[in-house]
Amino acid sequence: MSEYLFPPAERVTVPVVGSDRRFAVRRVLCVGQNYAAHAREMGADPERRPPFFFSKPADALVPLGGEVPYPGRTRDLHHEVELVVALGHGGADLDPVSAAGLIVGWAVGVDLTRRDLQAEAKASGRPWDAAKGFDFSAPIGPITPIHDLPLPMGNISLSVNGKTRQTGSLSDMIWGPAEVVAQASTLWRLAPGDLIFTGTPEGVGPLHHGDRVTARVEGLTDLEFTLI
Repeated sequence: MSEYLFPPAERVTVPVVGSDRRFAVRRVLCVGQNYAAHAREMGADPERRPPFFFSKPADALVPLGGEVPYPGRTRDLHHEVELVVALGHGGADLDPVSAAGLIVGWAVGVDLTRRDLQAEAKASGRPWDAAKGFDFSAPIGPITPIHDLPLPMGNISLSVNGKTRQTGSLSDMIWGPAEVVAQASTLWRLAPGDLIFTGTPEGVGPLHHGDRVTARVEGLTDLEFTLI
C-alpha cells in the first residue's frame, strides 16, 4: 500500500443552499468577455465568436466570502462579478441541449484580477496565470440547486461600500450557460465538481484595502466579502 510523503490537501467544497451536503470542487474554468459591453470596455470586438477560457486552481476559491486578503505584487486589483455554473455530470464534445443536462446548480462568484500584471503579460505575449489564478482570487457564494432555480434570467450586479459598480442582465450574455458548457466540453472532458465562471458585465474597477463588496445575481444568495 502506497504512503504519502505528507498528508494530501483537503478537497475544496462549497455549501449547497437548503442542504447539509456540500459541492466538492474538481476544477474552476472561467470565460472571458462574455458580455458585449464588457468586451468593448476591455478593447475587444464583441461579435459572437467562440468564447475563450482560462482557469483558476480550486484552492483559489473563497467559499461564502468573508475576509479576503489583498494580494501582493499588484497596485490594480479589479472585481468581476459572475454567474457560476456547477456541474454534477460530465462529458465531452456536447451540444448545448446535452450540456444543459450537466448543470446541477448556480452561484454568485467574483473573479478577482491583478489588472496591472494581466496588462503586462498581454503586452509581452506571456501567460497571465499570476493575474487570475492567485490565492483567494475566486470568492463564491453557496450553490443553489437547479431544481430550485432552473435558469437564472434576472439582473447581475456588484457594489463596493454600498455604491453600485457593475450592473447588467444575464440576458446580455453573448453565450448562455448551456452554450458555455458545450464550448468548454470541446476543450476538456468535463466532470462532476467542475465550476464555470461565465463572464462579467461592464463596470469592472479597482478595489482597495478595507473595501466591502456585495455581489448579486437575482434569485441566488448574495456573496459578501471584505478586502483586508
